[in-house]
Amino acid sequence: MKAVAAQNGRIFITELGAPEPAPGHVLLRTEYSAVSPGTELSMTASSGDNPVVLGYSAVGIVERVGPGVEGIEPGERLACYGAPYVRHAERLAVPVNLTAKVPEHVDPREAAFAGLGAIAIHALRTAELQFGESVVVVGLGILGNLIAQIAGAAALRTAGIDVRAERARSLRERGVRHVYTDAADLGRDLPAITGGAGADAVLLCAGGPGETLINQAMEWLRDRGKIVIVGDLGMAFSRAAMFAKEVQVLISRAGGPGRYDTVYEKENKDYPIGYVRWTEGRNVGEFVRLLAEGRIAVAPLITHEVPLERAEDAYAAYTSGDSGAIGALLRYSSGS
Repeated sequence: MKAVAAQNGRIFITELGAPEPAPGHVLLRTEYSAVSPGTELSMTASSGDNPVVLGYSAVGIVERVGPGVEGIEPGERLACYGAPYVRHAERLAVPVNLTAKVPEHVDPREAAFAGLGAIAIHALRTAELQFGESVVVVGLGILGNLIAQIAGAAALRTAGIDVRAERARSLRERGVRHVYTDAADLGRDLPAITGGAGADAVLLCAGGPGETLINQAMEWLRDRGKIVIVGDLGMAFSRAAMFAKEVQVLISRAGGPGRYDTVYEKENKDYPIGYVRWTEGRNVGEFVRLLAEGRIAVAPLITHEVPLERAEDAYAAYTSGDSGAIGALLRYSSGS
């Protein structure tokens, strides 16, 4: 089967053996997979002589179920998340814990972003925001846009900022009122947005050196507010600014509890809900629910869609300086 890989900084199509569903796993025929530009371009840049298969977010149709799988039948559509089980490949053998059923009325193109959706949801959970509290989302690429939309759907006081006008406009069109391209404008309006206290949390979805951005975020926060690092951001910051407000700086790790745990993922042993309310798999399910109920929209963010064989074009949209590139999708021959 065909898959997308990176080697020595170059993206190409490779051939892999077809996977078999292990106990607790299902075999999917991939319809669409979503590109995660930050993670995948970083992996590509650091790739060496050994090829690395890319991707972690997709949607597909169940072809077979492994031993012990109950409640899932061939022909059903599932959204799925999490490398190495999920990647840009024609067939995927995925633990049931990393999947969620997709209702018929949900666009599979949107469901393909379930992995990024789970990451967005977990970032908000890491901030531990409650009803009526406020959040500023910095960086409005596909992940930041989803975070801001989900925050708005949760009735949080939400503001977003990105230096690229196209991305700011895209979020504004999704119904988020307070969207900015200039930090001074956001700082001016923030007291009105937050009720005068300052933001309860700032979620940083940008990459690169972080000192200036983190220090700026501390100015926007209320006393004892939180900064959540979502992007690949450097961790330098002013201790004095942090001390003045006793700011918490947190890292949001992927899509939630269960990620990187082989017992939860490979062995497909779920955590009891009474002890771990929101796992990565449950976050995938919540993302699909938001789509199904029309509370968020991903389709307007899909700026590039290409067949698997032209995968390199999807990544070029981000590396070529195209400021309008937000969401990129790979389409498979089985895609509708």
